Amino acid sequence: MARYTGPKSKIARRFKEPIFGPDKALDKKNYAPGQHGQTRKRKKQSEYAIQLMEKQKAKYTYGLLEKQFRNTFKKAARKSGVTGENLLRLLEARLDNTVFRLGIAPTRDAARQLVGHRHITVNGEVVNIPSYELRPGDVVEIREKSKSLEVIADSLSKGVKRFNWLDWNSNELKGTFVGYPEREQIPETIKEQLIVELYSK
Repeated sequence: MARYTGPKSKIARRFKEPIFGPDKALDKKNYAPGQHGQTRKRKKQSEYAIQLMEKQKAKYTYGLLEKQFRNTFKKAARKSGVTGENLLRLLEARLDNTVFRLGIAPTRDAARQLVGHRHITVNGEVVNIPSYELRPGDVVEIREKSKSLEVIADSLSKGVKRFNWLDWNSNELKGTFVGYPEREQIPETIKEQLIVELYSK
């Protein structure tokens, strides 16, 4: 299962956002990484550099590598509607992202691990593919023997924020993917139009 395994705080500092979740290093050093991160004068970025930065930010946020991200973009471009918004909807519909949004896991990385280790079912069937695309009406549930896992119990006890396109049943510990979210419902501060412009070059 390919994923980014490098230093996460350094990436978060580059974008000046806690894209991997709460980060003490980012709180203490809210400036670019590197020996001269605090003092180096930034040159004016080119249009391409700004667009590339936005794509990298989206990739790291959702935990995709380049090939997977590009394939998701191509799929978004084939759909009717606004390509950038379609891209974010497809990313939000990933199983690992939905497990994270439902509050079953504290981070997307943890959600990816839960899915990969067969702790999650979709419509009653075990699915161990983090990139699995959910359809409206799909039911995401914790496997019965996995409900007592400490990481799941701790995450659920924190009362994570709920989202309009997801319905969570706290008694049965299962959620429903109601439908693809609208752009204004997605909290990520990603400028998706810059990504579309980058791939359109």
